[in-house]
Amino acid sequence: MSNFDDQLRFLISNALQEDIGDGDYTTLSCIPAGARGKAILHIKQDGILAGMEIAEKILKFKEPSATFTAYKQDGDLMRDGEEAFMAEATTHTILMCERLILNCMQRMSGIATLTRQYVDKLQRYKTRVLDTRKTTPNFRLLEKEAVRIGGGLNHRFGLYDMILLKDNHIDYAGSIEAAIEKASAYRQARKLHVKIEVETRSIVEVKRVLAVGLVDRILLDNFSPRQLSEALSLIGERFETEASGGINLNNIEDYARTGVDYISVGGLIHQARSLDLSLKAVQQ
Repeated sequence: MSNFDDQLRFLISNALQEDIGDGDYTTLSCIPAGARGKAILHIKQDGILAGMEIAEKILKFKEPSATFTAYKQDGDLMRDGEEAFMAEATTHTILMCERLILNCMQRMSGIATLTRQYVDKLQRYKTRVLDTRKTTPNFRLLEKEAVRIGGGLNHRFGLYDMILLKDNHIDYAGSIEAAIEKASAYRQARKLHVKIEVETRSIVEVKRVLAVGLVDRILLDNFSPRQLSEALSLIGERFETEASGGINLNNIEDYARTGVDYISVGGLIHQARSLDLSLKAVQQ
């Protein structure tokens, strides 16, 4: 089982426990335990569909013998009035999983839809869009999966899969040079296979990083497109480059024209709006 699957099972288990507690009294009180039913996922808003595979895993986590019939796939364009899937299981399972499935799919579809808008803006450029760690606690796994479904790239998942020296690390370390040198020594001593990225806040800091080296990527934070072009001309092909800060759908092409490798946008996740979906019983 992959690390993703392990984390997903943990997320599903905790989410169902949060919702069901010691019993779904509504369902238990009025639906016979052995009753079976069908339900269809109705799309009520245009966008990019995300969370289909997650919905199936939620359903089968609760009832492995449940049947999941997909009419669409993750990443598909969805239109108001379409149907995404049909689930067949015990009625208890459908009702207990309904809200978790909807919460995940609505949130993921909103993120995938917004991400696709950014990706479409970058079609003519080499620049790729990245997400950030500005995520909902305990839901990062699925928010980042939604970015991927929307066509974006995942930046580091957490604090353990990249060394990213940001402004506070640099300030606490004493200088940008000290932060880089200590990070490089730490990586080498522990034989870590992770990249080192350093944030710069000015052309002066870019020059200081270039003098030290020892990093894999330079983050250019809150640079204007003109300043970014100047920085890129200094960096050349020596290191990967990433721009961040104040970049949105209205100005992302101005930044992409500079030729920067990546643009990170926290808003892919924290500015996304959930889309409207519903799971309705099929009358038999």
